[in-house]
Amino acid sequence: MCGIVGAVSNRNIVPILVQGLQRLEYRGYDSCGVAVHAGGLKRARSTSRVAELLDQVATDHIEGTTGIAHTRWATHGVPAVHNAHPHFSHGPGDSAESRGGRIALVHNGIIENYIELRSALQARGYVFASQTDTEVIAHLVDSLYDGDLFDAVKSAVKQLHGAYAIAVFCKDEPHRVIGARAGSPLILGVGKEGGENFLASDAMALAGVTDQIVYLEEGDLVDLQLGRYWIVDKSNKSVTRPVKTVLAHSGAAELGPYRHYMQKEIFEQPRAIGDTLEGIQAVVPELFDGPSDKPGSSAHRVFQEIDSVLILACGTSYYSGCTAKYWLESIAKLPTQVEIASEYRYRDSVPDPKTLVVTITQSGETADTLAALRHAQSLGMTNTLTICNVATSAMVRECKLAYITRAGVEIGVASTKAFTTQLAGLFLLTLALAQAKGRLSGDEEQRHLKAMRHLPAQLSAVLALEPQIISWAEDFALKENALFLGRGLHYPIALEGALKLKEITYIHAEAYAAGELKHGPLALVTSEMPVVTVAPNDTLIEKLKSNMQEVRARGGVLYVLADADSRIESEVGIHVIRMPEHYGPLSPLLHVVPLQLLAYHTACARGTDVDKPRNLAKSVTVE
Repeated sequence: MCGIVGAVSNRNIVPILVQGLQRLEYRGYDSCGVAVHAGGLKRARSTSRVAELLDQVATDHIEGTTGIAHTRWATHGVPAVHNAHPHFSHGPGDSAESRGGRIALVHNGIIENYIELRSALQARGYVFASQTDTEVIAHLVDSLYDGDLFDAVKSAVKQLHGAYAIAVFCKDEPHRVIGARAGSPLILGVGKEGGENFLASDAMALAGVTDQIVYLEEGDLVDLQLGRYWIVDKSNKSVTRPVKTVLAHSGAAELGPYRHYMQKEIFEQPRAIGDTLEGIQAVVPELFDGPSDKPGSSAHRVFQEIDSVLILACGTSYYSGCTAKYWLESIAKLPTQVEIASEYRYRDSVPDPKTLVVTITQSGETADTLAALRHAQSLGMTNTLTICNVATSAMVRECKLAYITRAGVEIGVASTKAFTTQLAGLFLLTLALAQAKGRLSGDEEQRHLKAMRHLPAQLSAVLALEPQIISWAEDFALKENALFLGRGLHYPIALEGALKLKEITYIHAEAYAAGELKHGPLALVTSEMPVVTVAPNDTLIEKLKSNMQEVRARGGVLYVLADADSRIESEVGIHVIRMPEHYGPLSPLLHVVPLQLLAYHTACARGTDVDKPRNLAKSVTVE
């Protein structure tokens, strides 16, 4: 969830390092910093935005041809300058505040055995200036240094338990940066001029600098020098990784008429869905084939072999998986489990090699989902597929099969267009599996494809409801609690709506299957607890109306998203927004949009930081 940028060059590299951090700001962070080789070690750190760091760099005249930079999302230690990266080593005899130090280091991930390592290093005289697990690595590398930084890092990582991506340089070896990764992403950028080379946690950080990218594998160490680099794998063997041309976006597009990126991304959903489904004229397994150079990447063969589905995901992606469960079981007739990735890998489960393991992730680097995938593979479940928005991500590389959504770069921390494009990809997967199993007729296929092709127009019609939703948001901005209700296919949509409200407005919100009201949550209902109800005109509409009456009988105030033909009318205590006519199994893609807009406009009314909500990060690359 943090960002790393590193470089070895003949020119002043600080502007590129800071620019790289700016391109990674969308991930979320609470501090940032840069360090360079300038005779000795020199750095600037800030708990403000990268723009403030840039001012500090200029004021302090920080320049150098070798350097590393970092945005931090706090795990160990509060957000404070002394906990910000880069960290310097302070050996025996050094003071914690001295300008000295030999090793400069940045780190993404979590070191699980840092307490034991810290105690051992303190006993040797190392002075700690922070509460972080990262500083332990800097001191450990220093303690093992004997004239060769690569050897010191290689020895140090053998003692680390946990996840890490690190970039390190040493004051005694100018024009050299060492990188290592295990459980956190790290890439190498091959420079186009002067023999310069780069490290980063994301190709986006290097957009405009180089498009020649090497994706480091699990356990790799890389040695960057001017005009050359080399990589050794986890077995300490020299390896060659392919150099790929990656045309990364240089960052967020202009906001245009929008106030925030989240609002822009909500309104980009018709285009994102259209792009995700572009060119699909028929449902064929080949839509999900993995890269052509990957063995066993034939979706046709895999779909014939499997007889159940296991979905692994976190957060918003988990709710898209919960929605897909209804589709997979009702249309494809395949038993489906949906697991929170961070829970799945730590419990005893019953593996089945005939299960299709589906991971869902926007970034393709989500640590818990990657770990859950590897756990499933270790249990013998090798038929794997990912629904992912980043074609070059670790998740795509590690799964046999893939469907790449085309949401484009999503800057806002609260996911919107990534969620709806995931749903589109999952519905297409449902149809492909149903067809492979002989459970989808030609007429049904064409009916579903026609509905999918019309989704952009339907979404545009829903977005036109924004003025009515703003009126609701004015009420919600004054509340501190909210309840969301849904049934069947739309229960996960209620969960997603509650999550969005929590994330960016800081209002406590819960979601329940509406039939569960009388089993507890009804005790919370008062006139001060707004109750949002997702009310499509499906087979459960009459049951849902009864649940709504339970709320009204307790003085609760309802805010209802009702299909045009659902015969639910506005009256005292019931506020109704009319959606388009019921859109069948694809209805969740329409009903989630007003919930996104409700969260967005409520956040605006409360004055919160919409795109960078407190305590959250965009790309969750730690456990």
